[in-house]
Amino acid sequence: MTPAPTHYVAVGASAGGLEAIELFFSHMPPENDLGFIVIQHLSPDYKSLMVELLSKKTLMPVRRAEDGMLVLPNHVYLIPPKKNLTIFHGKLLLSEQDHSKGVNLPIDVFLRSLAEDQNEKAVAIILSGTGSDGTRGVRAIKEYGGMVMVQSEESAKFDGMPRAAIATGLADFVLPPDQMPDQLLSFAKHPYITKVERSETLLSDEQGLTRIFAILREKCKVDFTFYKPSTVTRRIERRMTINQTDDIRDYVAFLSNRPGEVVALYRELLIGVTSFFRDQEAFDRLAQIALSEIFKNTESRESRFWVAGCSTGEEAYSLAILARETMEQLGVSRDVKIFATDIDRDAIHFAANGCFPESIAADVSPRLLAKYFYKKEDNFQIARNIREMVVFAQHNLIKDPPFTNIGLISCRNLLIYLQPILQRKVLEFFNFSLNPGGILMLGTSETSGDMTDYFEVLDSKWKLYRSKGRLKPLSDATHLLSVTDTRARNLRGQFASVRRSVRLSEEERVLERLLEAITQAYVPLAITVNAQLEVLHVLGDAGNYFKLPSGKVVNDISKMAARELAVPLATGIQKVFRQRQELRFSNIRLSQESGVRVVDLRIRLLPEKKGQESLVVVFIEEVKKGESLEADTDVQSYDLSKVAEERLRDLEHDLQFTRENLQATIEELETSNEELQATNEELLASNEELQSTNEELQSTNEELFTVNTEYQSKMIELTELNNDVENLLGATRFGLLLLDENLEIRRFSPEVAQVFKLLNSDVGRPITHLSHYLTNGDPIRMVREVQATNQPLEQEVRTQKGRWYLLRAVPYTVGPKSFSGVVLSFTDVTRFKELQLELVEREAILKETTRLAGAGSWRFMLASGEYRWSEEVFRLYGVESGQQPSVEESINFCVPAQRPAITDAFRRACHQGVPYDLVLDIVTANDRRCRVRATGWPVMRDGQVIEVSGAFQELAEA
Repeated sequence: MTPAPTHYVAVGASAGGLEAIELFFSHMPPENDLGFIVIQHLSPDYKSLMVELLSKKTLMPVRRAEDGMLVLPNHVYLIPPKKNLTIFHGKLLLSEQDHSKGVNLPIDVFLRSLAEDQNEKAVAIILSGTGSDGTRGVRAIKEYGGMVMVQSEESAKFDGMPRAAIATGLADFVLPPDQMPDQLLSFAKHPYITKVERSETLLSDEQGLTRIFAILREKCKVDFTFYKPSTVTRRIERRMTINQTDDIRDYVAFLSNRPGEVVALYRELLIGVTSFFRDQEAFDRLAQIALSEIFKNTESRESRFWVAGCSTGEEAYSLAILARETMEQLGVSRDVKIFATDIDRDAIHFAANGCFPESIAADVSPRLLAKYFYKKEDNFQIARNIREMVVFAQHNLIKDPPFTNIGLISCRNLLIYLQPILQRKVLEFFNFSLNPGGILMLGTSETSGDMTDYFEVLDSKWKLYRSKGRLKPLSDATHLLSVTDTRARNLRGQFASVRRSVRLSEEERVLERLLEAITQAYVPLAITVNAQLEVLHVLGDAGNYFKLPSGKVVNDISKMAARELAVPLATGIQKVFRQRQELRFSNIRLSQESGVRVVDLRIRLLPEKKGQESLVVVFIEEVKKGESLEADTDVQSYDLSKVAEERLRDLEHDLQFTRENLQATIEELETSNEELQATNEELLASNEELQSTNEELQSTNEELFTVNTEYQSKMIELTELNNDVENLLGATRFGLLLLDENLEIRRFSPEVAQVFKLLNSDVGRPITHLSHYLTNGDPIRMVREVQATNQPLEQEVRTQKGRWYLLRAVPYTVGPKSFSGVVLSFTDVTRFKELQLELVEREAILKETTRLAGAGSWRFMLASGEYRWSEEVFRLYGVESGQQPSVEESINFCVPAQRPAITDAFRRACHQGVPYDLVLDIVTANDRRCRVRATGWPVMRDGQVIEVSGAFQELAEA
């Protein structure tokens, strides 16, 4: 079975990337067990020379990718021109580039498929290049657990692609190309093979995980305790691998000493993978069955949407664009407000800027790109009318209260990272937030779980649900009134009944249980408030008097209170803080659906010690019919209508003045808007044309730069090659004569002058015009025959001076089965010829001598097992020449008593290099009995026996 690479390394580069690629591979050892796939922006009009150029920088085989080619370890594969490359089950797949959808981004295309195919085995390396190709792919690699390396900006010829990849915050290493191989090999050789065992070890080490969670909560204010264990441990494990740490306790110590690693781990756990119109079909269905219904049936001009876990904002802006397009199709106008929230502050800041890399052109159609974006340097800026529809805020979905009066919630691919207990809590919040009939959109791998009774399925494939409007008591109901600004107050003032901390002492738990027991029967509704009117603690059921207002989440008691309670609460609390005396209001009438309710309000200052915050407690007690208050001079009977009338009169006066000013402003703006709209349409058309032209020019420029770089390298290589050929022709002792297809001289070496009458000025002359010094052979005839048959010929020739040459004539190859000319080579074999003649004479003398002496020789080659006799041995043994016996058959000619001795001697000669000299009695093939002297000696090479030679000499008849 063919071994698979331990990791699949995708190297993406564009303009200026050739030098970085060569530098990377020249430092990469050839034996690394990795498979490399190089993705470049190549010109479709020029032949790429990358295979030839890169083959000179590495000992690994370099191949141009073909459809269905299996990726092997220690191999390099290059993308061919005019193709997009993907991978499936370790095999490369080619497809034609589609420019009809806008800019083609081959690096993003391959990285996405690599991430889906190889998961944690995927490695992305982004090198020099312009634009932002690779940015989306880097996010995909990280989503599936892979590793990302990026070339440092200062070492890149063009820093566009590296800068865009680094800006994602997902790069594990930022290094120059020559330092990447060592780091990559350290990462690949880390014990990732025992991944399952290590994960089990991490899960079993609760103390280590708890300490990591504590460090994260302390530094980043986020508790990951109830996140999916598999996800958390896998990403902790990745950071341990990157930092070359094997033990979780060592990693805890590393975290404690490296604040930067805490941030890196936090980002690893919060990888937000998103894109514009991710799963286009899901957005199409959302527009068809949800947005159209919302905009048609809504009674209010305002529609409120919530995108939970918005990451860097692409999904929120996609929803805004989709809403704008749907309203245009329906011919309606609504004030759409989209609340986009995420726990990651940096992601929120990025989203709020509304500036995205050029690679979004692969996700957004050219029409929408021209309509809702404009070019800003190398990026796309979201249009202002779309930006104003979205409100971004940092928000912890698990701790912070949900928004209210929401018509549509989109929360895609977030619940899959939470344990069931948190999933249910989040879905309860969503049910609370949605209006009856509101729409919930989840990720394709998510469901409503235990909340199926509260949501109706609209589309099971794309996970669209409608709220049934059934209110479910929240498991943490009082949580709605316990929220403070998590960034400023760090969740101070949480209700004890909502968030019981394990740090409470036993006495505090007893007190808590006592308060819960007496609240319903003996104590009226009590609310603790600070000087900023922020609610800190609630005892009792506050549902009849308080609710969260729509819009941005606030914790101001005067804004959460019922309309009739707002004024007395705001003025009364401030008065108590100022005068330090208890204040009471009576007969406050509240209009509710169940009728009119009368309550008494009492505000008093809580006892405080030095250094403690000043607090008041507000008691609200309903007055039952028939009850009457005891006479008390301090009790004020509150007349809401009188105060309200005075306040309304002032507000109406201000409103009338504002309306008049607003009307005048509207008329001016309408006139200006018509002019701006006409101008904007013209600019949109021009912008679309310029944008298309700019993209084409940029793409062409990158391709030409790549081609130019390759040609420059090729020119340098050809110059060096030409110098090498000149030196080779001058330094060798061989005569070389190169002829073109017309048999004209192209080049020759100095030695050829010994055969042909040549001068330097003869280059370009036909060989038929030249004379030679040969006494035998016809080189012109050989040249013509080779030219006609394309088959090489050779012949030994002699000059007039008596020197011998081996003449070879071979076709001049210019391509596979393509020839253009002939090459003649003359090798001086005079010395060999003389030795050959001398050897023939000596062999004749030796043959005659052995015949007269009655002796013959034999040879045995150990490597091949070949055993050969000379002619005299065949005569001695009475065997016909050509019927060569084996070693065993030769030994069997000996008499039985002597066979063990000769067998042992022969074996020792073969294996131990011990020569032997024996006298043996043999019986020949014609039954003649005689005595022979048998000798054998080993032939050694590098201390090993390679051959055993010997001789047989007849002594006398036995």
